[in-house]
Amino acid sequence: MGRISKKRKEVLAKYDLTKTYTLVEACDLVKNITTTKFDASVDISVRLGVDPRKANQMVRGTVALPHGTGKDVRVLVLCTPDKEAEAKAAGAEFVGLDEFIEKIKGGWTDIDVIITMPSVMGKVGALGRILGPRGLMPNPKTGTVTMEVGKAVEEVKAGKIDFKVDKFGNIHSSVGKASFEGAKIRENANELIQQLIKLKPSAAKGTYIKSIYISSTMSPSIQIDAKSVVA
Repeated sequence: MGRISKKRKEVLAKYDLTKTYTLVEACDLVKNITTTKFDASVDISVRLGVDPRKANQMVRGTVALPHGTGKDVRVLVLCTPDKEAEAKAAGAEFVGLDEFIEKIKGGWTDIDVIITMPSVMGKVGALGRILGPRGLMPNPKTGTVTMEVGKAVEEVKAGKIDFKVDKFGNIHSSVGKASFEGAKIRENANELIQQLIKLKPSAAKGTYIKSIYISSTMSPSIQIDAKSVVA
């Protein structure tokens, strides 16, 4: 068995691994057990009682976090020339079309979100093999394929995120930074969980929210009592 470091012992002494905490308690506690020298991300993992292999049990959507993720989101807008000024004014770091499509084909993916228009999806669709595995493919369901590119950029910059259940029935998402106040982490996490509850598939039977865990970069995870957040 490996030796437990002094820092790890100090962290484990601050909470009970066998206990489930309320959302309020967990969001304060995750700050106390974060020991990284950088501003760690705070992430939440929710296990859902769904079978993602069945189309009628797929859970996917978007949510606007009240306090954002704390990350500097780099946005690329692939649009026609008449929409470029709107995208730039909204704060997009990269705006264009053909030149960026060629750049992506060459392996460039140094961006966090891609927003595009329905009229150019024919060109963007050809990038599916590159963008899909990286979670960058625009999708009308997440609001990243729209004529209102300026509005979409503003929403992403303000903290709008998209989520999708993985093949094991889990949702993973960032809900802030360790530098956030505990209350802000809680409000972000609660907003995501309430959105998941609204999206419960009618075909899902039994317990829907099976478990919830919160953690920061390199910290142990803290189990949250689902009853403390389920509306």
